[in-house]
Amino acid sequence: MQTPPSAEPRPLRLERHGVAWTDDYAWLRDPAYPEVKDPRILAYLEAENAWYEAATAPWRGFVDGLHAELKGRIKDEDASVPAPDGPFLYHWMFRAGAQYRTWCRRPRGGGEAEVVFDENAAARGKGYFQLRALAPSPDHRRLAYAVDEDGSERYALHVHDLDERLALAEAIPDTSGAVAWSADGKTLLYVELNERLRPFRVQAHRLGDGGADAVLFEEDDPAFFVSVRRTLSRRFVVVHSGSHETHEAWLLDAADPFAPLRLVAPRLKGRRLQVEHQAGHQAGHGGGRLVVLTNDRHENFRLVEAPVDGPGPESWREVVAGSDRRYWQGLVAFERHVVLRGRIEAEDAVVVLGPDGGERRVAFDEPLLSIEWGENREHGTATLRLVVSSLKTPRTVVDLDLDTHALAVRKVQEIPSGYDPDRFETRRLWATAPDGQRVPVSVVHEKGHPRDGSRPLLLYGYGAYGHGMETAFAPSRLTLLERGFAYAIAHVRGGDELGQRWYREGRLEGKPNSFSDFVAAAEALVREGYARPGRIAARGGSAGGMLMGAVANLRPDLWGCLVLEVPFVDVLNTMLDDTLPLTPIEWPEWGDPIQDPTAFARIRGYSPYDNVGAKDYPPMLVTAGISDPRVTYWEPAKYVARLRARRTNDAPLFLKTNMGAGHFGASGRFDALRELAEAYGFVLRVMGR
Repeated sequence: MQTPPSAEPRPLRLERHGVAWTDDYAWLRDPAYPEVKDPRILAYLEAENAWYEAATAPWRGFVDGLHAELKGRIKDEDASVPAPDGPFLYHWMFRAGAQYRTWCRRPRGGGEAEVVFDENAAARGKGYFQLRALAPSPDHRRLAYAVDEDGSERYALHVHDLDERLALAEAIPDTSGAVAWSADGKTLLYVELNERLRPFRVQAHRLGDGGADAVLFEEDDPAFFVSVRRTLSRRFVVVHSGSHETHEAWLLDAADPFAPLRLVAPRLKGRRLQVEHQAGHQAGHGGGRLVVLTNDRHENFRLVEAPVDGPGPESWREVVAGSDRRYWQGLVAFERHVVLRGRIEAEDAVVVLGPDGGERRVAFDEPLLSIEWGENREHGTATLRLVVSSLKTPRTVVDLDLDTHALAVRKVQEIPSGYDPDRFETRRLWATAPDGQRVPVSVVHEKGHPRDGSRPLLLYGYGAYGHGMETAFAPSRLTLLERGFAYAIAHVRGGDELGQRWYREGRLEGKPNSFSDFVAAAEALVREGYARPGRIAARGGSAGGMLMGAVANLRPDLWGCLVLEVPFVDVLNTMLDDTLPLTPIEWPEWGDPIQDPTAFARIRGYSPYDNVGAKDYPPMLVTAGISDPRVTYWEPAKYVARLRARRTNDAPLFLKTNMGAGHFGASGRFDALRELAEAYGFVLRVMGR
């Protein structure tokens, strides 16, 4: 192909709240979605893919080399640290050349390991394979697992008999992938998806029973999604129904799954909560107590306890007060200890609450650490597993003795191609947004990196749903760092890096703060000498792709190139379409432009697709997934079509649609690295590296 494809404009007149506009590319949405079979649409997507292949053909050898380099940074044969669970130690491993994990267990007292599930065998012959749940029954005789084979995030639920080494006849389609066993291992609880992909109903499947599954809970509100999760104590299953801003929780007795559910806290607008059960002496009786993280009195959450028999909010007793300084994101309840994870003054932190109620923060030597939960399967243990890393420190699995507070390193991530963390340094700087807010920016680069604007920079951002960007290690990042790039993360509002206030100020009417924060971060990095305007590569995916589209419209001069992965760029049209599965639950994040003229005007004012203008745009790589249920394929397709029609320059512009995957791209570990190699290849080539 000598020229890029051009989508035919077919104007569709739209009107809302007295405002009329036209959408030239609405036809790219197939009315049969989630199936895509309109030959005109498929022809356009294939033409864009062909243009990408033709235009980047001179880079193919370079990208092949990057792919090999990225593969060389991960262990071909690898394994997790075994996690104790009853009579067994469970772990996964990657065999040489394998795209997927093999899951194993061995007797706790010693003995040979056995394979309980081989993803590679299950994925054989399939273009896409994603494992969601992998849950042994309480007696460890059976294994429930849920798989997605097309990227649509509709998971089929299966059960294997591990003693007999055979698959049971039960196969349940159209589930969310969340599962929980009853205490006797004879009933499987799962969440059903409706035709719009909303997880809305909890059902109980009795193994070997040919009758219809029993409905235990059903959510009628289209803005609420349902999940199930068994507590670590294994006494209860928590049925959770929630939107982005409001939660409701029920308890189901795992020993009597068909008994009526027990309400922990009814939905109250804006109230969120996480419920755990703690057995042991703290509550003074055999039923134990509930521990609940909630934002009912402070937006950064407090910890309360409640009796199992009367868990309502009227019985809550405060254990840890809410604080402007401390922000809690999650908890694990062991028999004698409760552990909180969150951020203290923007730094990841873990705090242990002992049997006596005392608090102790876990001490780590390195600043700017990312701290994640490890695999914790047992309630009665005094050992907590964590995974810690930083922008320069590889992922390290550590076990914390909750009584002595001693840390034991169990595994340090190996980089087969070689890696010396002392070659690199990290830094936290602060950018000043237009409204005066200080925006944290995390940076990593080689020591001795010149600060004269001569080197390129990659700046990453997201800024939505209260999902803060962790400063975790990624070996793939070395491909840029070793070629002279600095790498930075802009912790813009909309994430939760500085607590819930930071999230609140980047959603709804505060959404434009995310965009101005990102621009401010780029300008601060320029002032610090990390790059100059036009030499910054920016990258973001999903809602982060919307961020990229917004800053492309606001300040196209700053960027040397942009990578927009499955970008949420057609915000107005999507939020106006309540037939899409995610739209009602998204309104608390963005606003409801159907009912609210103010929300309509606000979203229309920043939606990247609606604001593409007649101006020069930087080089862009835009990706899509044909079966993506989160950001539908037509959003990036429409966006690129409009860019081609309206921009005033001819910088490289590519749309690459994965015709066999969804939101998260290719599923195999090496195939996923191929997509990353293509993104890095684009950045390096257009930035002249």
